[in-house]
Amino acid sequence: MAINRAGYTRSQTLTVLTASSIMLTLSMGMRQSFGLFVVPVTEGIDVSVADFTLALAIQNLVWGLSQPMIGALADRFGCRIVTVLGTFLFAGGLALTLAATGPATLIVGLGLMVGVALACTALNLGLAATAKVISPFKRSMILGTVAAAGSIGAFIAAPIAQGLIGLGGWELAIVGFIGLCGLMLPAAAFVGAGDRPKDTEVPFVPDRSAGLTFTQALGEAGRHRGYVIMAVAFFVCGLQLMFIATHLPAYLATCGQPPELGAMSLAVIGGFNAAGCYLLGWLGDKFPKHILLGTVYILRSLLIVVYFSLPASATTTLVFAALMGVLWLGVAPLVNGLVVQMFGLSFVATLSGIAFVSHQAGSFFGAWGGGLLFDALGNYDLAWQIGVAIGIAAGIAQMFMDDTPTRRMAGAPA
Repeated sequence: MAINRAGYTRSQTLTVLTASSIMLTLSMGMRQSFGLFVVPVTEGIDVSVADFTLALAIQNLVWGLSQPMIGALADRFGCRIVTVLGTFLFAGGLALTLAATGPATLIVGLGLMVGVALACTALNLGLAATAKVISPFKRSMILGTVAAAGSIGAFIAAPIAQGLIGLGGWELAIVGFIGLCGLMLPAAAFVGAGDRPKDTEVPFVPDRSAGLTFTQALGEAGRHRGYVIMAVAFFVCGLQLMFIATHLPAYLATCGQPPELGAMSLAVIGGFNAAGCYLLGWLGDKFPKHILLGTVYILRSLLIVVYFSLPASATTTLVFAALMGVLWLGVAPLVNGLVVQMFGLSFVATLSGIAFVSHQAGSFFGAWGGGLLFDALGNYDLAWQIGVAIGIAAGIAQMFMDDTPTRRMAGAPA
């Protein structure tokens, strides 16, 4: 069975898959490695942990808040112009971070600019571009495969960042990340290869949501209780992942572990998440996606309980990183798959982007809230306990969501 959707050539589909994978590898790899900068930056420019994590929290909040608008622009004008401009903005935000002398510059560069850049170059647009060109029969599995590229990025970027920090300080590591933006630019351009169908020999099969207006799409989503529950539960995903990505290296430092273990743990998360994304994507074609999502949230919570209840060591940390990696970004193809299942393809970037606002609100509290609690209490105990409690609650709610397609989708001819 062909992997390309009717109306798109095989070469067009493969180009989008390859370009999206490379773009996600680099953009998500850098994003997931910013936690390695907490200690060297706070020591280098005399800002507090809460100051630095506030910049990362704002980055995630801006990423989420801007994602629906960025998704709508991509749905209207195509992905290419959005992803290319986002790559330049990413490099500009890093350059401003390099010149930071206090919290304000960090917030503008690492927070605002990189936040909008991630809305243009990270998971949502990469998966939306992919969903448009692949066969619905293999959509979940292939979305999982492409999402895996985002986690492989941490396997690459984290060791690079830690090595450059050790060699010449955090400033050299930021310069290295700007270089990665240069490598990301060609991939960002080719993501737009699927903006328009090209196959003139195979009649293009229009999506069931053809003719749906932007306002109608928003109305459908707002009235679908399952979509609302999924979007709200997505909050816990962002909170748990950003708490770990931002604070795990600092937590290990408080436990007397070397900084290399923090970089290694983030790399292990990335490596194992590649397999986890593929696995969850494959399972998403065979089992109800909302059940899988709820299971992931609950399993993550249980892993956090076990890890933070044990003394930190290299063994426990790497085992935790490996198991958490399997459950890391695999939720993204499941959420995108549910959006397509319920509403169709026409506004997939917009509707998944709206759900992503909730995810990034969770990321905001995971990054900044963890820093505030650490500065106030001197440990991360209350922070991880809160993450576990809402994780289990969200997982249970997710399992009971209504995933049925809208009447329009259910009643349309196949």
